[in-house]
Amino acid sequence: MQEIIDRIDWQKISLLPVIVQDSTSQEVLMMAYMNKEALSLSLTTKVAHYFSRSKQRIWKKGESSGHIQQIHSFNIDCDNDTLLIKVTQTGVACHTGRRSCFFTELESGEINSKVEVSSEALYGVIDTLYHTIQERKNADPSTSWTAKLLSKGENTILKKVVEEAGEFSFAYKDSDEHEIIYEAADLTYHVLVALAAKNISPDRVKQELARRFNMSGIIEKNSRED
Repeated sequence: MQEIIDRIDWQKISLLPVIVQDSTSQEVLMMAYMNKEALSLSLTTKVAHYFSRSKQRIWKKGESSGHIQQIHSFNIDCDNDTLLIKVTQTGVACHTGRRSCFFTELESGEINSKVEVSSEALYGVIDTLYHTIQERKNADPSTSWTAKLLSKGENTILKKVVEEAGEFSFAYKDSDEHEIIYEAADLTYHVLVALAAKNISPDRVKQELARRFNMSGIIEKNSRED
């Protein structure tokens, strides 16, 4: 297997583009990237693993949703720098809940595929909201508050974060449970807008929280052993 992995010039391409095709219908489902570790995992398990540029980590396709990709074949192109894999797709391939990621006609903007599964059910409300905010970057600011906010730049985005943090604090101080929840939701939304503006996935925040949690666990364990 190492010989196969070494066929790729990893110094030239740190991330290998991967086209994913349905093994039965031949429909193109998505495009993603593999680093050396992701390719090794995919070859070993025959289940698709990718490197997520937004999450900055190895990502097993379907790890949250259960919509995994069982790999039937690997094909490398003539330049040894792009991979084509044919898979059996469990559920849907796209985070929007559509079968394929390629559902928007470029010139007209027409969407030619229906949502088959609720994206919130697949990924949870935070990740779904983040992806929705990312999609609003291309929306009309006159019809989308998120697009308008993003178009105004970081000063406006950060002003809203500070404003919502203040409103949350006042609601907390007043011990108004309904307002605390409402303002926490507003604050979360505006923090996600700020993250999306910098293309920082909330998954990376979760990773940092997990790192701190694990570190705290070690410290706590050591204190008990003293």
